[in-house]
Amino acid sequence: MHQRKQYKLSISYYHENNHYFTDFNRYRIQSNDDQELKTDLTKLMSDAFANDTSIVIPGGMTKEKFVSLQVDQIVRPWIKYFLKHDPALVLEQVKCPVLAINGEKDLQVPSKENLTAIENALKNAGNNQVTIKELPGLNHMFQSCETGLPKEYETIQETFSPRALNEILIWIQAQTK
Repeated sequence: MHQRKQYKLSISYYHENNHYFTDFNRYRIQSNDDQELKTDLTKLMSDAFANDTSIVIPGGMTKEKFVSLQVDQIVRPWIKYFLKHDPALVLEQVKCPVLAINGEKDLQVPSKENLTAIENALKNAGNNQVTIKELPGLNHMFQSCETGLPKEYETIQETFSPRALNEILIWIQAQTK
């Protein structure tokens, strides 16, 4: 899983062999201890901010507070669960018809990779009742958008694309005939 932050940081988190890994601007931190991970991340991020003047911190926030918020986010239990969770194991148990949709401009969940993984997990477990749709021009929230960037969400008036609703409606109607 990769998360690209708008303030020119590249942070990715993942779980492998009971260790949590964090890649931060080409540096890799490995730990299975929360406090050690927090200490290492805080030092690495603080050093990065001291040496890279292009990193923009949200207005009114100190570098220390910003680093602390980022580090706290990385080591939260939900993030750790999220990194360990393999959705394929759950999808392999699904035997009913499935409609999987993604917005083509979704920058939080890569559309093609996500849809392919869903389809493969279902079909590998014998579920061939799978409909996969990538919806052009839609973001993670299934809104019509220009870029797909999360900062665009607050400027979009549409709550949910009528095109997405129509795709869902058509699929439901086909399943209930």
